[in-house]
Amino acid sequence: MLILIAGPYRSGTGDDPAKMAANLKRLEEPSYALFKAGHVPMIGEWMALPVWHAAGGARIGDDLYEEIFHPVAGRLLALCEAVLRLPGDSKGADNDVRIARERGIPVYYRLEDVPGCSEPLVA
Repeated sequence: MLILIAGPYRSGTGDDPAKMAANLKRLEEPSYALFKAGHVPMIGEWMALPVWHAAGGARIGDDLYEEIFHPVAGRLLALCEAVLRLPGDSKGADNDVRIARERGIPVYYRLEDVPGCSEPLVA
């Protein structure tokens, strides 16, 4: 399955780039386990950041940022077959879950609940 990993990215960071980078790293943590289980992990920021930069994005939260970031996730959800919602406050991730449920897309709250991910990962 193509699985959108949703969780805090900008939320709670005060737009501090280092905190946002740490949140992105947390979003990426389950990606290898999903891949090893045969899935394709996807994170909205992986798509939105290059689009925003290419469009001339200059300041986190500017009009261009708002025009791109949440709509990218909505478009991805038209392609994704599941959502893995990670813990933490996030309006964007909550919106992803809302959209997924409206579209009948499964939402998982624990990696272990994703098909094929119940076995411990051995590196």
